[in-house]
Amino acid sequence: FLDQERIVVASSTGTVTVFRHHQNNQTLSVNQRWEKAHYHVDQDTSCGGAACTGVICNNPEIVTVGEDGRINLFRADQKDAVRTIDNADSSTLHAVTFLRTTEILTVNSIGQLKIWDLRQQRNEPSQIFSLTGDRVPLHCVDRHPNQQHIVATGGQDGMLSIWDIRQGTIPVSLLNAHEAEMWEVHFHPSNPDHLFTCSEDGSLWHWDTSTDISEKPSFLHQGGRSTTYFSHNAINQSVVSAWLSNDPAKDRMEITNLIPNQTLSVNSLDILGPCLVYGTDAEAIYVNRQLFA
Repeated sequence: FLDQERIVVASSTGTVTVFRHHQNNQTLSVNQRWEKAHYHVDQDTSCGGAACTGVICNNPEIVTVGEDGRINLFRADQKDAVRTIDNADSSTLHAVTFLRTTEILTVNSIGQLKIWDLRQQRNEPSQIFSLTGDRVPLHCVDRHPNQQHIVATGGQDGMLSIWDIRQGTIPVSLLNAHEAEMWEVHFHPSNPDHLFTCSEDGSLWHWDTSTDISEKPSFLHQGGRSTTYFSHNAINQSVVSAWLSNDPAKDRMEITNLIPNQTLSVNSLDILGPCLVYGTDAEAIYVNRQLFA
């Protein structure tokens, strides 16, 4: 959503469209369209479109990334792109998110996380981070809502990577997660001790690093949920995030698979207050209304 009425959609043809949702009769109309915002050869050839793989909005700004390694900055009220970084990446950009109002994060198909400062006219990232060893493609990225230096990514090997962009160029921690590609990662917007990931393997995991796990009633094995514990350190939560610490003596992280018997890929998820919304290869959208029941 760009605002209350407008929805931004990115397509495999490389076109980016803004639809207006008319609530009175529940219809959609095209408000703005950028044809072939992403393209492989040139915009004029009939088959030149490249898939737009990621879109993020911060009204009125819209940022898109694609298989062509291009980054576009659009404004909802302007016909032409405000800014295009043509050769931002030599590989496919898989996802994008805002770090701050003027900075974005992208992840690519060779295991790199890059920060771009949109105020700079240079077409170079201001910082590059990278997975060590195998260049595993990264598919998704999300930034911690309160502590903007903490970033989570997921990729082809199903691992969850946590990064601290203030220090080093490699992840702070790599956590074994899914058995196949991780398609989406999201911090809970108002309760970021909770994180959600979903995968091609049909699982949707709830990662809980809140400190009072030991005081919770044990609902761990109800409904066939499987739970794993990871260590973490909870010194002064407001200063040191649980996502960055790794002292095994202190506390632990709880993981629950919210849909244990699912077999089809879970492709996308989002969180709205107490509701978790996700879409799967079953061509259905599911809503879980009791996230913290």
